[in-house]
Amino acid sequence: MKNKRARSAGEPADDINISPLIDMVFILLIFFIVTTVFVKEPGVEIEKPSAINSIDLPKNVILIAVTDQNNIFYGGRDYGLGGIRSQVRRVLAGNEEFPVIIQADQNAQAGTVVRLVDECKLAKARRIYVSTLK
Repeated sequence: MKNKRARSAGEPADDINISPLIDMVFILLIFFIVTTVFVKEPGVEIEKPSAINSIDLPKNVILIAVTDQNNIFYGGRDYGLGGIRSQVRRVLAGNEEFPVIIQADQNAQAGTVVRLVDECKLAKARRIYVSTLK
């Protein structure tokens, strides 16, 4: 029993090694970052119309915005009606059940929104929704 002495009640305990705990926290952080699904926001501010009937959709969606100037944005870029079909087709890539949500400004022309729905259908999207406020 060399170099051991009796511990009195007022003395603090030995240091606790927390490095395994820190390692575990970093592993959990990496796990959550890798498994998190990132939704590409359209990149513009939209004033959505309100509706009585609405449903909540999953977070894995394609968000396309139509501004009040009838510009069409996906991922922060203005694609217009001519370029959005290829983007939707690329994102779907064999999974036509992936939902497409159109965030149309309440001042956007209905004709632009209808043509955008047609472009999404031509890109083989089967589930197309229009986003509203509850």
